[in-house]
Amino acid sequence: MQEIYKITPELLRDENYLFEYIYKNMKNNYYWSDEWSEELYIELAKRGFIATSYDTLEGLVLLPEIQFAYAVLFFEKLHISQKVKKLLQKDDYILSFNNRFDEVLDALEYFHKYNWLKGEYRVLLERLKRGAYENFSVMSVELSSKESGELIAGEVGYVIGRTYTSLSGFSSREKAYKNYGSLQLVLLAQHLQKEGFAFWNLGHPYMEYKKRLGAEILEREKFLELWRKEIDVHL
Repeated sequence: MQEIYKITPELLRDENYLFEYIYKNMKNNYYWSDEWSEELYIELAKRGFIATSYDTLEGLVLLPEIQFAYAVLFFEKLHISQKVKKLLQKDDYILSFNNRFDEVLDALEYFHKYNWLKGEYRVLLERLKRGAYENFSVMSVELSSKESGELIAGEVGYVIGRTYTSLSGFSSREKAYKNYGSLQLVLLAQHLQKEGFAFWNLGHPYMEYKKRLGAEILEREKFLELWRKEIDVHL
């Protein structure tokens, strides 16, 4: 079982330590911190970590991961299934951004049996959403019924430079909204492409839906090389 080391802002700013002892270490991917500051979270995100949370006996801790591999969507590779194409033609939905942030967070808690976006993590994300930071912003994505206004699907993530990274998402389990979760993904991909984003970081490569969407699997080294080129390029 791998040892999980504590991470600090000072270590993240130490370029030699970061590259030699974190990026090149292919035995470790998880780190931890009991610090819930905007500074640390943003620094982690910009360095390529994707942070979740973990329950310990002492309470909730931040669990940043520098993944071994990442699922990345280059928009020209986007695949739209026939079922989603039919939903696109129905045009019975509204796609919005940052209008229903708290509702999206509530939905994540409702739809996920184990929801890591809770407690101190949720409070931190709410602070990040309200704040203004250089080259970093939190974003919610909402797919709603045009007729009823019901929130059907959505997600939360963050923007750095010309990249968007997903954190967590949900979709309604009602039969009437079957495949609307996939519709939200396609609509978001199209929006990001239209806005000039370079790629969409979908995080863990293990979920089959990401491959069906057209995502490529990039090993850590290749991903980080691409990541560093795009996060400092502003839209």
